[in-house]
Amino acid sequence: MPPAVSLQQVTKVYATSRVEVHALRGVDLDVDAGEMVAITGPSGSGKSTLLHVAGALDLPTSGALTVLGEDLRALSDDRLAAFRRRRLGFVFQFFNLLPTLSACENAALPLLLDGRGRREALARGAALLERVGLGDRLEHRPDELSGGQQQRVALARALAGDPALLLADEPTGNLDSEAGARVLDLLDEARRAQGLTVVLVTHDPGVAARADRVVRLKDGRVDAVTRPERAAAP
Repeated sequence: MPPAVSLQQVTKVYATSRVEVHALRGVDLDVDAGEMVAITGPSGSGKSTLLHVAGALDLPTSGALTVLGEDLRALSDDRLAAFRRRRLGFVFQFFNLLPTLSACENAALPLLLDGRGRREALARGAALLERVGLGDRLEHRPDELSGGQQQRVALARALAGDPALLLADEPTGNLDSEAGARVLDLLDEARRAQGLTVVLVTHDPGVAARADRVVRLKDGRVDAVTRPERAAAP
């Protein structure tokens, strides 16, 4: 089976009027279908850039990029948007919830944008919010929720459309240990049930230990790839 994500000699350069910023410098990385990979490294090492490139939010400056069998650099803007909406799920570090929508509507948003019936979409959103412990917050708007609660709404939204690949930037960063463990359990459940592939950025060693592999970046390059003892055990 081909990798779910494949980066070959991928670079990303951001050019300003004064300087070029080399965020990724020849990254080679394959992520297998159904695998969870944690991306770690110091601030400025290229973690979020790698996540954005893998999620078709930003195209590489050079190199080959294939995600779920698609050469993303060959897709038009419209096809990229449809690909992101239908096959990918995102959990952003700053949530990106719509302030005028309820928690349930935010969770159901990918389905609503894809033309699903409102009743079906809201039922799916409510079921996911129940699973992340927010069944009693369905009608609350983002400004009525704590940061940790907003993070869980963002996760429910990311899973609403049954994506093949989920990309998450610090998905447990605003959660206490119990809520964080619940989020990781939900991701494991989705991996078992639907073969979900997960790529997440984290600074938390406990979260990285739940992954199959840990990829450490440094100065825009892959510095090390390790397997937590749990994943390496037969």
